[in-house]
Amino acid sequence: MKRIVLAVLCSFSLAGAAHAQTDAPAPAPASAAQSRLDEILSRGTLRACTTGDYKPYSYYRPDGQFEGIDIDLTQSLAKSLGVKVEFVKTTWSHLMDDFVSKCDVGVGGVSTTLDRQRRAFFTQPYAVDGKTPIVRCADVDKYQTVAQIDQPSVHVISNPGGTNERFAKAFFPHANLTIYPDNVTIFKQILAGKADVMVTDASETLLQQKLNPGLCSVHPDKPFQYGEKAWLLPRGDVVFQQYVDQWLHLAQASGEYQTIWDKWLK
Repeated sequence: MKRIVLAVLCSFSLAGAAHAQTDAPAPAPASAAQSRLDEILSRGTLRACTTGDYKPYSYYRPDGQFEGIDIDLTQSLAKSLGVKVEFVKTTWSHLMDDFVSKCDVGVGGVSTTLDRQRRAFFTQPYAVDGKTPIVRCADVDKYQTVAQIDQPSVHVISNPGGTNERFAKAFFPHANLTIYPDNVTIFKQILAGKADVMVTDASETLLQQKLNPGLCSVHPDKPFQYGEKAWLLPRGDVVFQQYVDQWLHLAQASGEYQTIWDKWLK
């Protein structure tokens, strides 16, 4: 009989515990970390780091205003958020440090690289590009391949701090390489005979041959390597990344992106 009573008491005790667990309020969910998206909306400003020396993506005019493909796209993104844009001028050498410490997005013809991926997220690519030479038109046949350029007699020129410099140092170790500080006037150095070749993104060579008669892009449809253009976003912020990617997708689907692209490259 005692065993029966104990069994009954245990069953009531377990049932009561289960009932108590069922009736107990569920723990409150941990509050989600605030996204940069919320900060931008609260601040009323979208901060965009850009070098301003890379036509057609980003150019800093003498009057202190930025223009280009990525500048127009940044304005479009800000409009979708109902905020203003603050452009933060940087350099290729300091792009990543400035982006991480000062900006919400990094724009202006930024190439996707694994080094940059370690410190930031990228948007989905909005352009496919690759490195190709630009030379004096009379020399197009002389500089078709990496081997033709990688010669001690060839004067290669590059701007500092970005993928152009890294490409030149990696693939032209035997050439006479000059790192020239101004990416806006660098193409005049080739026209003046102070350099023979610059290897940069095909889209830039197509624009620069229009701006500098006498210069020709070498096989821009068949660049030396594959490349992509995308924007830098804060690392780990999936909420903001998804918003920007969706905005970009809709801009491409609606034709807005193509209109901006054609404005600067046609």
